[in-house]
Amino acid sequence: MKLLWVVNPLAGKAEIGQHALACIDCFVREGWEVTVYTTQCAGDARRIVRERAALFDRIVCSGGDGTLGETVAGMMDSGAGIPLGYIPAGTTNDFAASLGLPKYPEQAARIAVGEQVSALDIGRFGDRYFTYVAAFGLFTEVSYTTPQPVKNWLGRVAYLLEGIKSLSQIKEYSMHVEAPGVSAAGDFVLGMVSNSTSVGGFKGLPHVSQAQMDDGLFEVLLLRRAANLLDLQNALNDLISDGRSDSGLLLRFKAPWVRFTSETEAAWTLDGEFGGNTGNVRIENLHRAVSFLVPQPELQKIAVENKK
Repeated sequence: MKLLWVVNPLAGKAEIGQHALACIDCFVREGWEVTVYTTQCAGDARRIVRERAALFDRIVCSGGDGTLGETVAGMMDSGAGIPLGYIPAGTTNDFAASLGLPKYPEQAARIAVGEQVSALDIGRFGDRYFTYVAAFGLFTEVSYTTPQPVKNWLGRVAYLLEGIKSLSQIKEYSMHVEAPGVSAAGDFVLGMVSNSTSVGGFKGLPHVSQAQMDDGLFEVLLLRRAANLLDLQNALNDLISDGRSDSGLLLRFKAPWVRFTSETEAAWTLDGEFGGNTGNVRIENLHRAVSFLVPQPELQKIAVENKK
């Protein structure tokens, strides 16, 4: 059995190299013939997987959410229906947190060569792919560049408000949003289309905490422009709590696809990486498009609890 291990050696704190031999030994002991490829630049993971996936029986990816997104895109390009294992080595690792994967590479390696497979949904953003989130507006960049201890120290609302000194700093987009049973228009400062229980390192957000990663539906959240900072703070409190504010600023729904149309281009983030500027995009849920190696159900529950 042949295995391709795609490694981003610079992901996170570039510590994956310290665990490489142990991971390879794990693969070999389980009967795999291993080929290691270290990515050389942005987009390289997608290219190598697209070109070589058909030659292997399993792909394993090691890196952050961006590297995983590239690997998934390469698998979609190739049409190879082989399972994908993931050894998280990035800073945020939202997707790994949602799957309950362990943070220790050797433990994740054992899962990557296991037999517990789950077919999960993948997002298509125009002609690109993403594994768990497409977003624009407030916090969509800073949430991935701020260290987790800083978020924990500030607290969720304080952290979100920290980067906002005045309403004049907030960019709004006049958009029309369409989905099955939904048609909305307005000035939005944040849009999030997700398929994960962790986004930007924040776990347990109400609109994603019950997300099912294989139900064919996205969790969609939109935040309208606030008239003042007090209304914005109320909306942010609502965003991270189980309550519902009376400001009418938040719009939440589930949908298999959603289209955004705007005269002004918005800068989108896909899995924490820059996804391009566009004013017109259809985002589609590709139901159970990729099979991932996941922990045994009982181990997954323990891993998720340990991450809280």
